[in-house]
Amino acid sequence: MTTTLSAPPAAPPSKGGPDRPDRRATLTPWLLLLPGLLWLVAFFLVPILTSVGASVQTGSADEGYKLTWHWGNYASAISDYLPQYGHSLLYSVLCTILCLALGYPVAYFIAFKGGRWKTLLMALVIVPSFTSFLIRTIAWKTILADNGPVTSTLRDLHVLKVTSSLGWTVGDHVLASPAAVVCGMVYNFLPFMILPLYTSLEKIDPRLHEAGSDLYCSPYTTWRRVTLPLSMPGVVGGTLLTFIPAVGDYINAQLLGNPNTGVVGQKIENLFLRQSSGYPVGSAISVVLMVGTLILVMIYIRKAGTEDLI
Repeated sequence: MTTTLSAPPAAPPSKGGPDRPDRRATLTPWLLLLPGLLWLVAFFLVPILTSVGASVQTGSADEGYKLTWHWGNYASAISDYLPQYGHSLLYSVLCTILCLALGYPVAYFIAFKGGRWKTLLMALVIVPSFTSFLIRTIAWKTILADNGPVTSTLRDLHVLKVTSSLGWTVGDHVLASPAAVVCGMVYNFLPFMILPLYTSLEKIDPRLHEAGSDLYCSPYTTWRRVTLPLSMPGVVGGTLLTFIPAVGDYINAQLLGNPNTGVVGQKIENLFLRQSSGYPVGSAISVVLMVGTLILVMIYIRKAGTEDLI
C-alpha cells in the first residue's frame, strides 16, 4: 500500500497583488502613530503657532488684539530685556555644570558600586521629585535663611566676604542672591542629570575596568579613556534635560533671588498676567527664547558629536 504525500495548500493571494504589500500592513504603523501625532499637533505645534501669531499683534486685553504683523515687538523683546536673557543663560549654564559635577559621581557609584541597593539608591534620587516644585523651592528659603545652618557656617568660615565681593551675595546674606538662585536650580534639576547618566553608565561592562587594570592603567586613565567616552550619550542627554528646562525657569529666581536677579520667565509672566497690552511682547520674548535655546542645543549636539540623538 503506497501513501501519497500531497503538497500543503497554497496561501491565499494577497489582496494587494503579488508585488503590492497588504494595505492594512502599510497603514498599521500610521494608525499607531496617529494618537501621538494628534497630541503633538494639539499641544505642541498649535501653541507654537499661536505664540508666533500673537507676537506680531497689536492691541490690548480690553480692546482686543489684531494681527497687524508688527515686527517691532521683536525689537522690544530683544533690546529691552537683554539683562534678563543674560541671567537666564548664565544661571542655566552654571546649573548644568554643577549638576554634571555632582550627578556624575552619584550615577557612577550607583551603577558600579550600588550592588543590590541600586533600586533603593535610585528611588532616593527620584522620590524628592514627587514633592511639588514650588514646595521644594520654598524649602530652600528656610535652608538659606540668615539664621539657618548654611549661612551661619559660611559666615563662620568667612566665605561670605569673598562671595560678597564677587556680587553673588548681599552683604552677609545668601538668600536673595544669584548663589541662592543657582543652588535652588541645582537641587530641583539634579535628578534630570542623574537618571540619563545612570542609564548610560549601567550599560558599561565592568570587565572593561578590569581590562584597564590589567593593562596597567590608573583608575583615572581608565575612566578618561574608557568610561567617559562610553557614557557620553548619558552626559549629552543629561545636560540637555537639565539646561532646557533651567533656561526657562523663573520660580527659583522669583523666590530665592532679588530684583537684580530677574530672568526672562519673570518678564514673560509679568507681561502676560500684569499688563493688559503685554501679550504681543511677551509672546515675542517666548519665541526669541525658544529659537535661541534651539540654536544653542543644535550647536551643542553637533560639537558633542552625537547627531544621532536628534
